[in-house]
Amino acid sequence: MPSNETQAAPRIAVDAMGGDFGPCVVVPAAVEAAREGIDIALVGDEAAINAELSRLDVKGLDIRVVHASQVVEMDDKPSDALRRKKDSSIQVACRLVKKGEADGVVSAGNSGASVACGMFVLGRIKGVLRPALASVMPTEKEPVVLIDVGANVDSKPQHLFQFGLMADVLAKYVLGMKDPSVGLLSIGEEEGKGNAIVREAFDLLRESNLRFIGNVEGRDIFTGDVDIVVCDGFVGNVALKLSEGLAKSMSRILKVELKSSWLSKLGTLLSIRAFRRFKKVVDYAEYGGAPLLGLKGIVIVSHGKSNELAIVNSIRVAATSVRNKVHEHLAEGLAAHSDLFGKAEKNAKTAA
Repeated sequence: MPSNETQAAPRIAVDAMGGDFGPCVVVPAAVEAAREGIDIALVGDEAAINAELSRLDVKGLDIRVVHASQVVEMDDKPSDALRRKKDSSIQVACRLVKKGEADGVVSAGNSGASVACGMFVLGRIKGVLRPALASVMPTEKEPVVLIDVGANVDSKPQHLFQFGLMADVLAKYVLGMKDPSVGLLSIGEEEGKGNAIVREAFDLLRESNLRFIGNVEGRDIFTGDVDIVVCDGFVGNVALKLSEGLAKSMSRILKVELKSSWLSKLGTLLSIRAFRRFKKVVDYAEYGGAPLLGLKGIVIVSHGKSNELAIVNSIRVAATSVRNKVHEHLAEGLAAHSDLFGKAEKNAKTAA
């Protein structure tokens, strides 16, 4: 991984009101991150945030509180965060980045609102057609990056191509992968499989300087044989939620089976360390939130049910992205492939 050395500490604005648990989880997590040398701005209801800070040892830590009078609820529409709730914690946090008072944002709140505020408050990097959400997921080997997982539900071939470019930067400069492999999610491994959008995206990825290995199927996501899996946001979100649901169901089934007899209970006691290691590997909290790539600033969208560990790791991902200048590398990668974008636009106009 590239050097993390910078002259100034990363400054991360944390939406203290986001997620199912709000300040009682977010504030302690932010304090823990501050102890690691990350400058923190806690954004939200000042009284609620200070009440949590009063219970913690924050002496000598670089933490400030920025008041926001509104909160975007989980059932609010993304447009509410932009129009009706302009003083919401997520929009105020994004404005801190816009004004140069912070380098990145972390929120476990309404994901649609986080995406909307990131796009319309911060704006896109020049050349980015659509920002994309990237999720880091466990596999049999090293973690895999699945992109897009919900920011775009109706993508074009050039969008899928850009998702691959952006994920390549994330894998290199945040996850420390030297030469990540890229696969395109389809209904078969053979070239020519998939719909027209996937087939054209295949051609663009093949002509790029990415280490493109061709089509991959859903069963390949968790083998660890591919580092990045590119797909449309609709498909990616379904795959992500299916994976989360399967992991939870399998864990519950396993618990029932392990308690089904005295022999199973004995086996559980003998294997307790292995089960603990397994739980850590499949726990989404270990991987932090999903980076929203392609913006003029770092935005990390965390799971709504994030615990302290998940929030701390999300802040760490944001800080690493800042230190390693991820958005600058994104711009460089896009510029290096401008000819392919032009080709894709020409093909789109011809098809129309």
